[in-house]
This record gives sequence, C-alpha cells and structure tokens, in this order.
Amino acid sequence: MTAFFVSDLHFGLLSKIEEKEREIKFVKFLEYIAKDATQLFIVGDLFDYWFEYERVIQKGYFRTFTALQNLTDAGIKVHYIIGNHDFMHRDFFDKELGVKVYENPIKITLEGKKFFIAHGDGLVKKDFGYKILKKILRNKTAQKFYSLIHPDLGIWLASSTSRKSRNYTSEKNYGETDGMFLTAEKLLAKGFDFVVFGHSHKKKEIEINDGKYINLGTWLTKPYYGKFINGKFDVMEWNNK
Repeated sequence: MTAFFVSDLHFGLLSKIEEKEREIKFVKFLEYIAKDATQLFIVGDLFDYWFEYERVIQKGYFRTFTALQNLTDAGIKVHYIIGNHDFMHRDFFDKELGVKVYENPIKITLEGKKFFIAHGDGLVKKDFGYKILKKILRNKTAQKFYSLIHPDLGIWLASSTSRKSRNYTSEKNYGETDGMFLTAEKLLAKGFDFVVFGHSHKKKEIEINDGKYINLGTWLTKPYYGKFINGKFDVMEWNNK
C-alpha cells in the first residue's frame, strides 16, 4: 500500500490568480498520486477558512472537489482531519465527495506501523487561549446560531478571523522545546511508530528512538507532501512531475 499526506494549503488566502495557480498544482498532485495511492490523508487547513451552511458551500475550488471525488470513485480512501481554519464542516465532503471527515486525531495502523495523525492545534503546550476558543468554535449550538448569518457576511467574518489566527500561528515559536515536539515524543514513547502533524507551518522529520515525528509544513511556502510505502515515511517537495 502507498499512503500520501498533505497539510496546510490554506486555499482562499491569496489573490484569485495565485489561488488558481496553486489549485491547478494541487489537482495535478492528486492526479499524480491516483496512480499509486491507496490512501490520502489531508491533515487540516485545506482551506484558510471554511464555513459550510446547510444549503450553501463556498464557491470556487470545483477542480479540487472533482479531483478528490475522482480519487474516492477509484477506491482510494481519503481522510480529512479538519484544522483550526477549516473546522466548520457539515456533510458535503462525506456525502458528495466520499471523503471521510474527522474532528479528532486519527489512530491507525498502516503496514503494521502505528500512526497518530492530527492537525496539531490544541496539542501544543502554550495554546491555552486557543483551547478555550476551540471549544466555543466547535460547539454545535454556537455554529447553528452562526449559520443564521447571511453567507456573504458569515464567510467574510470567518475569513477575517482566520487571517488573524494564521498570523498568530506563523509568529508562534514551535521549537523543539515546545509542546508539539514534546507531544510527539510522548506518543512515540507509548508505542506509536509515526506521529504526523501540521499546523506549525514548519517541515520537520525527527527520528526519536525507533519512531519518527513528522510535520508536513505548508504549501504557502513549498508544496511538501508525505509518502509512506514499505514501512518508510519521507517528506518531499511536489514539482509537477
């Protein structure tokens, strides 16, 4: 089996021209992995903001939606762990695209190796304020009231808030002494073979004893992706092969 991993594309952040170029690049990547992939893991923040109303979804990115549906139609399992920017999902991805959406980390065994896969938000040591905010934003009652706002205004508010959150994340120090590394270290000590995060926007591959901590970085800087095959996990840069 061959599993691929991506994180932190933040679609919706840049200008229309830049967004179109990035989406075409991502769609080519999805078409490329369709040849070999058995599973794809999207490890959060595919969008810079996402708020899905009961009967309304954000316009644009139909190329991405189609490419994801093509993967699932071909029998490839696509897992989508929502991040701190694209957290408001209903059932569009599940019902229309065949993509399984997760609000919590995934614990899964691939080729006999134990994986812990999470976006990484709320796991870091110093994010107490965000942990409180996360409980509010993920509250279904709060989301229901927010959905009463007209989509044009609601999506604008979500976009503005998301931009501030992303700036905060990019300025935060997630060094080896901070919580993401320590969380990965503890999980590996408990028997996981691989711990995969996103969120920090800093690519990392750190071997710890017999395991490995991976951070997938962000496509805002370079289009990194992870590939797991034959018991080996590598992070590399997509170059439109």
